[in-house]
Amino acid sequence: MACLSEAPEVLACRSPFPRTCPHRGGATYRLLICFAFILRFRGGLADSGTRMKISDHVHTCSSILVLTSLLLTVLQTATAQKNGIDIYSLTVDSKVSSRFAHTVVTSRVVNRADTVREAIFQMELPKKAFITNFSMIIDGVTYPGTVKEKAKAQEQYSAAVSRGESAGLIKATGRKMEEFHVSVSVAPATKVTFELVYEELLRRHLGVYELLLKVRPQQLVKHLQMDIHIFEPQGINFLETESAFMTNELANALTVSQNKTKAHIQFKPTFSQQQKSPGQQDTVLDGNFIVRYDVNRTESGGSIQIENGYFVHHFAPEGLPTIPKNVVFVIDKSGSMSGKKIQQTREALIKILSDLSPKDQFNIIVFSGEATQWKPSLVPASEENVGMAKGYAATIQANGGTNINDAILMAVQLLESSNRAELLSAGSVSLIILLTDGEPTVGETNPTEIQKNVKGAIGKQYSLFCLGFGFDVSYAFLEKLALDNGGLARRIYEDSDSALQLQDFYQEVANPLLTNVAFRYPSSTVHEVTQDSFRLLFKGSEMVVAGKLHKQNLDVLSARVSGQMDTQNITFQVEASTAEQGELFQSLKYIFHNFMERLWAHLTIQQLLENAVSASDAKSKDLKTRALNLSLQYNFVTPLTSMVVTKPEGQEQSQVANKPVEDDNRHRNIHLGGHGPRFRTTGRGRSKKPGISYFPFGAGALGAPERYGQPGPPDFLYRISALPPPPSFPLTDMHRFPALASPSRPLVPSDPHQGVWSHLKMENKETATTALPPASSVQPPAVILLLPGPRTDRLCVDIRHSQGPLDLLLDPGQGLEVTGQYNAERAGFSWIKVTFKNPKLQVHATPERVVMTRNRRSSAYKWKETLFSVLPGLKVTMDKTGLLLLSDPNKVTIGLSSQSSPKMGLLLTLRDTDRFSSHIKGTLGQFFQDMVGEPPAAADDTRRVLRVQGKDYAATRELKLDYQEGAEISCWSVEL
Repeated sequence: MACLSEAPEVLACRSPFPRTCPHRGGATYRLLICFAFILRFRGGLADSGTRMKISDHVHTCSSILVLTSLLLTVLQTATAQKNGIDIYSLTVDSKVSSRFAHTVVTSRVVNRADTVREAIFQMELPKKAFITNFSMIIDGVTYPGTVKEKAKAQEQYSAAVSRGESAGLIKATGRKMEEFHVSVSVAPATKVTFELVYEELLRRHLGVYELLLKVRPQQLVKHLQMDIHIFEPQGINFLETESAFMTNELANALTVSQNKTKAHIQFKPTFSQQQKSPGQQDTVLDGNFIVRYDVNRTESGGSIQIENGYFVHHFAPEGLPTIPKNVVFVIDKSGSMSGKKIQQTREALIKILSDLSPKDQFNIIVFSGEATQWKPSLVPASEENVGMAKGYAATIQANGGTNINDAILMAVQLLESSNRAELLSAGSVSLIILLTDGEPTVGETNPTEIQKNVKGAIGKQYSLFCLGFGFDVSYAFLEKLALDNGGLARRIYEDSDSALQLQDFYQEVANPLLTNVAFRYPSSTVHEVTQDSFRLLFKGSEMVVAGKLHKQNLDVLSARVSGQMDTQNITFQVEASTAEQGELFQSLKYIFHNFMERLWAHLTIQQLLENAVSASDAKSKDLKTRALNLSLQYNFVTPLTSMVVTKPEGQEQSQVANKPVEDDNRHRNIHLGGHGPRFRTTGRGRSKKPGISYFPFGAGALGAPERYGQPGPPDFLYRISALPPPPSFPLTDMHRFPALASPSRPLVPSDPHQGVWSHLKMENKETATTALPPASSVQPPAVILLLPGPRTDRLCVDIRHSQGPLDLLLDPGQGLEVTGQYNAERAGFSWIKVTFKNPKLQVHATPERVVMTRNRRSSAYKWKETLFSVLPGLKVTMDKTGLLLLSDPNKVTIGLSSQSSPKMGLLLTLRDTDRFSSHIKGTLGQFFQDMVGEPPAAADDTRRVLRVQGKDYAATRELKLDYQEGAEISCWSVEL
């Protein structure tokens, strides 16, 4: 047992009765003596010798209550005090104007202990964001962060390292996030204010803009508030929120207001709402808070906004037909891809092949030490060819080395030969999609030579997209390879949802709309314009151009955007009045000072750094110099600059915040998906000393759509902890066929204001319900239905003879389809798919996970993760018991839940079934139509015949297992 003390050296004491521990005569020491005495006595270890040894200490206990429960209470209370550092205010204010977000995080803390404590401020911010300011206010003195050129900041960094102090303050923590981390010593009763500011340009991805905030204060906060203000002059088309921590209890803390051009989202939970349970100090706030939205589109394809001498032009035309594409998939099947990687690649490739348009052509090249074509030439994406390609993809096995050079050159040659043979349709787009997980080891292995060979072969004719699977691949190599050839690179994280990541990327490039897009403005009106020509525009994305105006008194700014469709050229024209635009940006509540100028600088820096990757050495140096100057001018922490954080005299003086780059994580044995471990480069890791408190507003590693996957053994991701049985939905008896009611089991009126779950206890008083013995032979039904009506009874439906997918519910009036496949051996459904037409959403559930697809964007969730997503016209929630609910005041509620093991099937439950339309049909839907119950010829109160749409079903009154209550219930049983 160790002495309880603040001094680290005291923690080294391990003797039960340490004679050299500090504070030996203090109350803490006496308390420990008592505790040791109790443990030895209760453990039966106090022999006569031991009793004599401890007799000298018995008097110590005389002044202390030695009740074990009291001692534990004392220890628990001490733990709950959060080591004296109290966050009394934590606010986030995010203003989004014309897709440019300015976020301020302010944390106010006080040291309530009577000794110096160390407080650590940490939070996660998006990788694409640039930190613009960080400051600490201690005793009224401000200690600001200063942005410097990285080389100059490095001098201070090196000095700090030489003194053994921590220096690095930012580290990548997930697929989309970076963690900022700084600490400071706080004197007793001293207050400290931390303020972090960062900015980012929200990019349109598969039809939405996404603002991601991390919420993880790690303790209860008296004043916790988050405000998000969005202003979009084009008009807000739709708005939705998603949270990984929100519950129905917290829902009242979230308010969303919206008009034509503005939206305000506020989250302000009370102290009690933050508690996991009454009396506990632990907070429920831990995870993502996401806002997604899109804007209205005009016939001109975009809009121009002007503010304070700067303009931004957003371009995303709607209604254009998709250009046919020629796709060559180049798949690494080297030995390092074996196992889960190749399995997920096969899964993704099969799904991607299904999404090809009949107008497309494709081929597959697999490579290890050598490259092999599936077919000698491109083939049309006909149903027959796609089917054969899926069969081929399913046979891909991993072994051998990695010959990237020959594989890409083979793909180029394949496209070249098809072009010479005039097999490529006029105006079509040719894409090469490379997936690899390692460095080249066979053939040409010099990355520079491979880049040179590929660039020479492609010659700006085709676009190359490079996907790096995992962290053994050189991302810098793949990025340059892609940017040299009109494409982009993307990291695929080695996680349970890798196949979804691959599919998600493909959806980004699956629908090309325009090629050779050029923006033109009158040369006398604008200058210092960002990139204004682009090779490809894909559906769901957006092109953004910004610049300066030559004249402050310009009346009208006009623009002309030209591009090529597959069969013709097209031109869009748009203009904007500077006077009208000036009036738009007057509301300080929704904008921040000079936001458009900062948007222009942010975009310019990003493009300069991107262009530097594929430029010659001399050109690259010039581009980086320009980016550096802008970074310093606008106080951005970029890969070229660092922020030096100052502290009070006597503390660490040289902590430096550096912007991580993608390859920083290469070769690290780390997990970055889902709730992966947090890590940082502060030089000492997370302190274990008493008195240190962590209070991030977002320090978890839960990513959306990267919120899937916990580190652990290989089968961990598909293991599901035991769930309590899911809800049983007692089913109202149909007033249309009262003969179903057994005289011996009278039915009670149903309260229409009660939820289905609330019926259970009431009805169990009326129906014969007995506790289920451990080895009961009573089996649960496939589904328990609650049919509309003034009386309540349950219909238990058993599916015995299903050999394939079933259309369970089809309701065109509700815009709802539910399909699934029942497996009697697994006592549940192998999968269930729920599709809504408005909003357009598909939920595909298996015993392992739930996949939500909206706007071609898929996100995966593990069962028992907390999810709270509010879409226009639909709410999706999942609690920690593993119950997923899809609900809306005007819709039937669909409930899905897994059982105690992924080897068991899914359970389906229904609520608010009176909202089904009169057009409902399907295997289960038929029972919500007009139904007549008639007794059989022989009088028997336990048997009925149900006539449903001309078909008769034998119904028997039986005891069935209610899979929520774990108890037997009486219901009418129907076998299908």
